[in-house]
Amino acid sequence: MSNLLAKANWMEREDIRPYVFVRPENEIAYPGSFHRLDWFKKTPIVKAPLSLNELAFADRIYSLEERAFGPADMAMPRWVFYDCAVMPGFVAGFAAKPSALTPEIRKALDPKKFPARQSPIHTSGVLKEVQSLDEMDWVPLSLFIIIPTMHKGEWVAHNLCSINSLVPKEEQLYGLGFLSKAFGLWYANVEQCSGMTQWGSPALKLHSHYGHLEVIGAYAPVHSHAKTITYRVQVNTKCWEKFFNKQPDLAFLENYGPTDKSIDPTSEKSMFEFQQRIERNEGPFFLSAGEIAQKNLDEKLTIYSQKQQY
Repeated sequence: MSNLLAKANWMEREDIRPYVFVRPENEIAYPGSFHRLDWFKKTPIVKAPLSLNELAFADRIYSLEERAFGPADMAMPRWVFYDCAVMPGFVAGFAAKPSALTPEIRKALDPKKFPARQSPIHTSGVLKEVQSLDEMDWVPLSLFIIIPTMHKGEWVAHNLCSINSLVPKEEQLYGLGFLSKAFGLWYANVEQCSGMTQWGSPALKLHSHYGHLEVIGAYAPVHSHAKTITYRVQVNTKCWEKFFNKQPDLAFLENYGPTDKSIDPTSEKSMFEFQQRIERNEGPFFLSAGEIAQKNLDEKLTIYSQKQQY
């Protein structure tokens, strides 16, 4: 493993492993064969989402997602998780043995705390009561949902969260969210990844480090949250280390230059105007991961475009 991941020494533990929650029909033929990287050496745990034996694992994924996105009114309905996530794509992340869970993490992972969104396992009377954490072989600590698109080679990053957002800092696993998405992209040999997040969200600081971030949508009234940025990256593992070492991305600075425009993540008008420029085919436009990392979430961001090549 790269020395740059020294702070993420939890990845060396035997009681924490990557997992893939995927239908057999959707399994990747040659996982991890496209991006040359030595970060993910352990064989992942593979779980089948259509198996009743894995319902407890699915419930833990689902309750983790609910806690992360529920406060923003963006938690997935169960049918969306099934129809739009695990059927066409898969879920990746990291899981731990029950014995590795601290009391704080156990508390955050308990799905029975949210009766309004319980699994049918609690209500149908057909299935036995949900397994306790200690009855499970592995317990998910993070989730990254990724879905292939009709555009060959392109996948959509649908959802990403980890236990880190739900526990005190001293309980967190360094880089867990970033590494969960990195593992999924690496495992599925993803060349191009698109995704969505909201302007002003701390998630933008993370998503901008998987490749040079092109803005393909600056305003999305079709979405439940119109103040959404839609982005696309050509996946580049050389950018990943910069999330940890904070070094400048010289390749970005070499290929892209600042325009005289910026985007104000607090202004819907600014988003709308940026969207109009995109629709007039004035781009492509990009944002700098280094600038996003350095600035506060509410500060204006420089809009970049490709330098002229002669």
